[in-house]
Formats: sequence, structure tokens, C-alpha cells
Amino acid sequence: MKIKPPAESEQFLVCVDNEGYRFDLLVEKRYRVIPDPDGEEVGLVRIVDETGEDYLYPRSMFAPVEPSQAAPGEMLRAS
Repeated sequence: MKIKPPAESEQFLVCVDNEGYRFDLLVEKRYRVIPDPDGEEVGLVRIVDETGEDYLYPRSMFAPVEPSQAAPGEMLRAS
């Protein structure tokens, strides 16, 4: 099975705080963002977490990351 690289338009965030979600999010790990305009309006971001599902989390728990800042294999593992 061939794994495709992330699309140029995909966004990733790095977790900087997992308080209350220590089994769902790992600090310093990059996570793929699913666009969710309604969540963004109230300060939430939809993340594909450690369960493999996407959930809304407070935006303050994440920091931006540029795909060029990580090795390609690392970005694939993060999604």
C-alpha cells in the first residue's frame, strides 16, 4: 500500500497543552486540522487526534507549524 504525501493545502498544528486530554493528544506532536468554520468562530479547532477520529479542541492548545519544518515521514505519521 502506497502512502500519499499530505496535500499542499492541508494544515497541521502542534499540540502545546494536553491538559484534560492526555490520552487523546500528545504534547509536541503535529496533528492534521479538518476545516470547521463554525468551530473556528468560537475558538475551537477540529483535530484528528490519537483515536484517529476528529474532534473539536480549544485553539489555545495548539500552535501553528509549517509543513516544511518537519520531515515528510513525520507529517505522514501525524495524520
